Amino acid sequence: MLSADSDRVIRATLPVVRDHGPQITSRFYTDMFAAHPELLNLFNLANQANGDQQRALAAAVVAFAEHLVGEREVDFAPIAERIAHKHVSLGVQPGQYTIVGRHLLGAVGAVLGDAVTEEVRRAWDEVYWLCACELIAAEARLYQRAEVEPASPWRSWRVAKRVEEAEDVVSFTLVPDDGGPVPDFQPGQYVSVAVTLPDGRRQPRQYSLSQGPGKGSLRITVRRVRGVDGAPNGLVSNFLVDQVEADDTLLVGPVAGDVVLHPNDDPVVLISAGIGITPMAGMLDHIGRTQPFREVVAAHADRSPERHALLADIAHAGAQLRSFRQLVWYEDGATGEARPGRIDVEELPLPGNALVYLCGPLPFMAQVRAGLRKRGVPAERIFTEVFGTGMLSDDVTA
Repeated sequence: MLSADSDRVIRATLPVVRDHGPQITSRFYTDMFAAHPELLNLFNLANQANGDQQRALAAAVVAFAEHLVGEREVDFAPIAERIAHKHVSLGVQPGQYTIVGRHLLGAVGAVLGDAVTEEVRRAWDEVYWLCACELIAAEARLYQRAEVEPASPWRSWRVAKRVEEAEDVVSFTLVPDDGGPVPDFQPGQYVSVAVTLPDGRRQPRQYSLSQGPGKGSLRITVRRVRGVDGAPNGLVSNFLVDQVEADDTLLVGPVAGDVVLHPNDDPVVLISAGIGITPMAGMLDHIGRTQPFREVVAAHADRSPERHALLADIAHAGAQLRSFRQLVWYEDGATGEARPGRIDVEELPLPGNALVYLCGPLPFMAQVRAGLRKRGVPAERIFTEVFGTGMLSDDVTA
């Protein structure tokens, strides 16, 4: 809760901070990396280059300030939860918040100039540390739950198996290189994988676990990212697909992720596009082995049959269920029971009281989510897993 003086200042300055948010966060990252180049190991440099990270941070800071002053009905809890999970997967430590705070407030002053009086600086410092303390506490709980020491979150894992799943898609089954235990996890969660690229840079990326827990291993399924319209090729995904073989080792962070399968008996609808099928495969694998009575609908869209990853896994898990319906759309080369084009929400079977999970590109999820809401699915029963920096809800898209 903000102090009365800070509440007044934040209300007065929020519009200008909102308007200059991307400029502030761009300056922040530039200054922080110049002073602390070791932090580059924690950040996706592609998202830095295209501005996604700057926009996401600006939106999160503004959303938290709006939440504090009650200017807009923003539920910051799911934003904080998603950020905390991402930070834990990367091994973010409490002491790093001091570095971030110093450079973020410095960037506010550098961009807004004389408008940032001592009173304004104190108010925004208060906002930052209220947010930081909330995140630090949430991350401490996640580290404790995962039995991970924050000072040493990364662990070496060996590639026990490499499987070519589809065009440009490879699965890697991982086992602890130290022979230690495989952590338990919830279906739908992900891990960070950090690799050292040929130029010496270390880069992390998050990958959903594409099989359920209890198998004595973790599995990630990675699609090559081909740059289009001037965008660069994927750094880490392409390195994994091109360079990593069985018996190689990878650095893997703690299991994390807030979009998980609810452990009840409600019907489940899994809707995915492209490599967004990965968390759905993990959820369905778990349901097939532990809840064969649970009703499931799986709908997937892809460019072509050749690019449809984990199709056999989905069919195998679905065969274990008493009630399973699968729908597939292909933009090119639809054959058999597959439908041409993109997912039509009106054609989706929606069992009563269903829990709906979405994963895929942001425009795809926004369109499907809007269609589900029009069909009467309550917002609180739709769960979206966003690859990258985004948030997708009725109120916040960052």
